[in-house]
Amino acid sequence: MRLLENKTSVITGGAGGIGLASARALAQAGSSIVIGDKDHGRLDLALEELDLGDSCIGVQCDVTSSSDVTHLVNAAVSKFGSLDVMVNNAGFTRDATMRKMREEDFDSVLGVHLKGAWLGTRAAADVMRTEGTAGSIVNVSSISGKVGMAGQTNYSAAKAGMIGLTKAAAKELGFAGIRVNAVQPGIVRTELVESLKPEVLSAKLAEIPMKRFGEPAEVAQVILFLASGMSSYMTGSVLEITGGRHI
Repeated sequence: MRLLENKTSVITGGAGGIGLASARALAQAGSSIVIGDKDHGRLDLALEELDLGDSCIGVQCDVTSSSDVTHLVNAAVSKFGSLDVMVNNAGFTRDATMRKMREEDFDSVLGVHLKGAWLGTRAAADVMRTEGTAGSIVNVSSISGKVGMAGQTNYSAAKAGMIGLTKAAAKELGFAGIRVNAVQPGIVRTELVESLKPEVLSAKLAEIPMKRFGEPAEVAQVILFLASGMSSYMTGSVLEITGGRHI
């Protein structure tokens, strides 16, 4: 039996990057997939690329909206009969030094990353408790939340906050058999990373003992591990996926 046979997984920000790679990995492990994304066009492209037929649906979702997130998790139960895995992955950046950062860019990044993960964790846990599911919630943080990055006071604060959220939620939900863990990726080859200047990429590469950047699929495999029974006695854990950067 595959690791997630007869399970249903919801992934926010699932139309690209780590989210799309996670959808693919969880599907290959047997899970039905619900991908949530704010961009309807990207959702359609993702569904076409995944090509999973009736075992995958897309739901337009703004993760800062409680009603949208509730609709997303309810869609999983309505379509597939359960919610077993929740991956809170949605995110974006609005980088600037603290002096130059606009207040709205601080608020929006905190809203999508931290509030979005909180709403996703809360909504998924409510469904899992109601259904009696011993589910798994995985929050996608970042190494920026561990070390802090200049020019990313908003992003670093949000990603650090997700670690506190993960640990607190794990303590609240453990009695119900619901596990809450987090991953902290480093530099991963996504559209965002590919857009950086060559000199910036070169400087970051020099900090990585493994001398290469990560791939979305490599992060997805760790998310699969945390989603599956292979990590059945892990909760409140934070796994770094950085090639050794910032150890």
